[in-house]
Amino acid sequence: MRTIIAIVALASWSMCQAAYGQECTQVIEGNDLIKFNVTEMRVSASCSEVTVTLRHVGTLAANVMGHNWVLTTTADYMAVASAGQAAGPPSYLPAGDARVIAATEVIGGGAETSVSFDISALAAGGDYTFFCSFPGHFVLMNGKFIIE
Repeated sequence: MRTIIAIVALASWSMCQAAYGQECTQVIEGNDLIKFNVTEMRVSASCSEVTVTLRHVGTLAANVMGHNWVLTTTADYMAVASAGQAAGPPSYLPAGDARVIAATEVIGGGAETSVSFDISALAAGGDYTFFCSFPGHFVLMNGKFIIE
C-alpha cells in the first residue's frame, strides 16, 4: 500500500513540475494572414523568468510580413505601437523605450526567435498586452498576457 501511495505522490509531483515549466515557457505562432494563433497567454506568478518563443509559420520575408512579439502594459500598448510605426526598421520599436517590458526581434517566414524576461516586477492580475509592432499589425495581432 505504501508503494502505491509513493508512486501516486511521485506521479502527481512530476505532473506539477511539468505544468510549472510550461507556465514559464510560452510558444506563439504568427502567420502570413497577420494573425497570432493565440489571443491570451497565461504564466504563473511563481515564475522568476518567462521565455516566449515566436514562430513565424508563414513563408513571406521579414521586410514584407515580419512579426515580433512585444509586451507592454495595456495602458501603454497603443502609444508604443504608434511610436513603433514611426521608429521603423529593424525593430519597429522606439530605441530604449522603458514602456517595452520585453520584445523579440522581427522575423520572417520559417524563422523562430525567443525572448526571456524577469516578471518579478510585474503584478499578478495586472493588465498587460502583447502585440506585433510591424507596421499595421498591432491592430490584429494582439492579446492579453495574464500573470496568475
